[in-house]
Amino acid sequence: MAYDVLLFADPGIDDSFAIMYAILNPDINIVGIVSGYGNTPKEQSVKNTAYLIDLAGREDIPIIAGAAGPLSGEPVQYYPEIHGPEGLGPIKPPDTLQDVEVHDINKILEIINEYKDNLIIVNVGRLTELALMFILYGNDVLKDVTAFYIMGGAFLVPGNITAEAEANFYSDAIAARIVMEKAHNVRLYPLNITNKAIITPDMIEFLSENSPTPFRPLLQPAFDYYFKAYQKNVPGINGAPMHDVVPLMALTDPEIVKYIPRRVRVAEFGNSKGKSIADFRPKPDPEPPETLDYIGMEADILKFVTNFMEVFLQGDFEKK
Repeated sequence: MAYDVLLFADPGIDDSFAIMYAILNPDINIVGIVSGYGNTPKEQSVKNTAYLIDLAGREDIPIIAGAAGPLSGEPVQYYPEIHGPEGLGPIKPPDTLQDVEVHDINKILEIINEYKDNLIIVNVGRLTELALMFILYGNDVLKDVTAFYIMGGAFLVPGNITAEAEANFYSDAIAARIVMEKAHNVRLYPLNITNKAIITPDMIEFLSENSPTPFRPLLQPAFDYYFKAYQKNVPGINGAPMHDVVPLMALTDPEIVKYIPRRVRVAEFGNSKGKSIADFRPKPDPEPPETLDYIGMEADILKFVTNFMEVFLQGDFEKK
């Protein structure tokens, strides 16, 4: 039985690989994609999502327009040097996708109601849209969601935007705090493990020659752009981390990640903005069980790589 997944993303190259992975994985049924600002402006994020869905022949997947900026109202900083001017490295989605139907945020309520008690939310972008659900509709709006799988945070390792903060938490720290306080059954995938989820150029070259999927022409150019950015930022790195694939893979193959239950808090302001905080002392202060989050602290990278390759190499891809 496939997992019903509502995916929140901001494609972005690694987000795009996550969307491709989710579409190709037979154990995942994507029931909607919320596309907002983050790696690119909201409009480009929506366009990139539409392009990937179109390539796969999956126009049945509803696209939901997310937020244009963080709850603080601060200007958004984009990262074209990492993701390219339009979010897919050197690739420009065709202009023919301008007439794609895009839903507003109320569509999320419809999806939750339709897939009640059987829906997983996977959030690999900023957390603004999830926070807005709680703000607009109250604390119980997402009570029928089974679990939340979130890529974000950094614990006992450096951040990737500041010395302490990871991009998704830093870019809307207010939203990150709200979600980590109000969401239930949260599994969190921080830089601790996603930084190690590295795919190498040799793997991508093999996929670009052998993948039977409709995404094959995108893989090499998008990855090469992403890898070059990482080579500048992390000298000596032998590949590029697929941060946003990790939560989706952990959902379908739970043995890949080991967790520690701790309550996660997020600093909202000042020099520590976006910092993720948890008590890792041998005897942490007691917290109510319902407030504990499951922080991914170890990952089986060999299994990750094997699973990644298998999904992109599967020969029975069909347009559903």
